[in-house]
Amino acid sequence: MPMRRLFIIYIIGVITLLFSSCYREERQTSDAWIVTEEQMDSISFYTTHHYTQNYNFLVKADSLLLICQQPSEVVSGMLVDTISVKKNDVVVVADIVTLPADSVDSVWVQIARDQQTIGWIHESEMLPGVAPDDPISRFIDYFSDKHLLIMLAFVVIVAALYVIRSLFRRKAKIVHFNDIPSFYPTLLALLVAASAVFYSTIQLADPDSWRHYYYHPTLNPFAVPLHLALFLFSVWAMLLIALAAFDDIRSHLSTTESIFYCLGLVGVCAINYVVFSISTLYYLGYPLLLAYVVFALWRYFSGSRPVYVCGHCGARLVRKGVCPRCGYRNV
Repeated sequence: MPMRRLFIIYIIGVITLLFSSCYREERQTSDAWIVTEEQMDSISFYTTHHYTQNYNFLVKADSLLLICQQPSEVVSGMLVDTISVKKNDVVVVADIVTLPADSVDSVWVQIARDQQTIGWIHESEMLPGVAPDDPISRFIDYFSDKHLLIMLAFVVIVAALYVIRSLFRRKAKIVHFNDIPSFYPTLLALLVAASAVFYSTIQLADPDSWRHYYYHPTLNPFAVPLHLALFLFSVWAMLLIALAAFDDIRSHLSTTESIFYCLGLVGVCAINYVVFSISTLYYLGYPLLLAYVVFALWRYFSGSRPVYVCGHCGARLVRKGVCPRCGYRNV
């Protein structure tokens, strides 16, 4: 039964979350709160900039020029030597200094690729050319680029519309329009749209917390603030609902029809992500989401919700007639 398989999927998801939330509490020492002035400066810098010494970055720019001498020599106008780090180099923050007399940028960061390749660079020059050395951070960085989003939006919408048009011409099953009697595909599409709106809302309303998450990412919803936890729960929920939807699709359609239906569902979800994540940045995503929820629920309950049961095999049916599973005619 689909509900039984969904229950098993949910149990596996809950167990995964419980194990991912386990942590070891560090033992407090008697001098845990005795810090030096230098340590206080480091804590203050970490609070506002979200990284500090020994933090690892991955170079994403073609190259970054580093000053071999001290930053004070650069500010005083002395001649300096430079070295460079290249794209995909992993560098570590070796030191951080603040020079209020520097009119360009008061924060200087010393980064090192190895013992021979080490130098100073303005923070404002470094940050656009690096990303945290973490796969989640790189994923966020890739999908947060506005220019990429605009290009991706065009490509995704064109490709998805082409797939959906092909499915219409084949008179194939497709979510929202010629749907199967299952609510999971509709729920998945709605969840993707809502998550995209919530994702952009966090970036608008609390960019500092999102920036901190960007520097210290995790998939554990119990290790982050509430609003980020809700977003991570929605990500896990999308995975679970997608598995349930795929399982239910297979029970209603043949293998070939299931493939085409899944392609259409992916296309709809891709359009939802792009449209709602971009429109929310301009505050248009909220009324669009409300309208989309009303439309999706109306389409499901008016034309896709199963109200009959096959008298021969027990399959759920939207209307009387020939059962798509066993071929029995229900009158």
